[in-house]
Amino acid sequence: MAQAGPLIDTLKRELKAHGKTYVDVATVLELSEASVKRLFADKNFTLQRLELICDMLNIELSELVQRMSKEQHQLIQLTREQEKEIANDLTLLLITVSVISGMSYEDIIYSYDIPEAVCFQKLAQLDRLKIIDLLPNNRVKLLVAPNFHWLPNGPIQQFFQEKVEQDFFSSRFDKANEKLIVTNAILTDSSNARLQKKMERLAAEFNELMQEDHAAPSQQKNGTTMVLAIRQWQYSLFKKMSK
Repeated sequence: MAQAGPLIDTLKRELKAHGKTYVDVATVLELSEASVKRLFADKNFTLQRLELICDMLNIELSELVQRMSKEQHQLIQLTREQEKEIANDLTLLLITVSVISGMSYEDIIYSYDIPEAVCFQKLAQLDRLKIIDLLPNNRVKLLVAPNFHWLPNGPIQQFFQEKVEQDFFSSRFDKANEKLIVTNAILTDSSNARLQKKMERLAAEFNELMQEDHAAPSQQKNGTTMVLAIRQWQYSLFKKMSK
């Protein structure tokens, strides 16, 4: 079923919103937690099992489908022209990243040295670009989907690679809130593809945590960046020694 993936993603968000875990689902479905994890990883649920989980959440299956449909009408990515407009304006880029990360107008003013009039102007620009709805009292309604991502090799990705990469990796990654893992292996294409799927699921969980923390006070939150990358690559020094 073409809609199975998005429907299961919506179901996962509903479980988190209701404070339910895989253990709760396992109890309802009379399965082991490991079996439930496989069902979510494979996105392979029967209609009967979906209905049982919806009953646990006290929602109708049709409501779940409606919520999935609403999410699918949200922006998954911008056009190249939109990204170029944002990337060419550092203040606009900062505010764009902030609102996509769940920050409100008040959060932005609290966190950054940006005049209120300028912040309002940039939010109005994002409203014009259909990235947000700017509501009364400067409230922001985000129009991008939970799985929103920048264009591969697009203007914003290029900006971060060129301007931010060196600054990001200048840390020793030895603090409690930092971690850097570099590992090397010789893999088949199928194993590489499996790892990429796991990376996508981790990125989805990152976005789900951002949604969960949306209501937390600004003082309790910190800007957090996660970089996930995999490629067929060899150190240039080693490559010179290859046959």
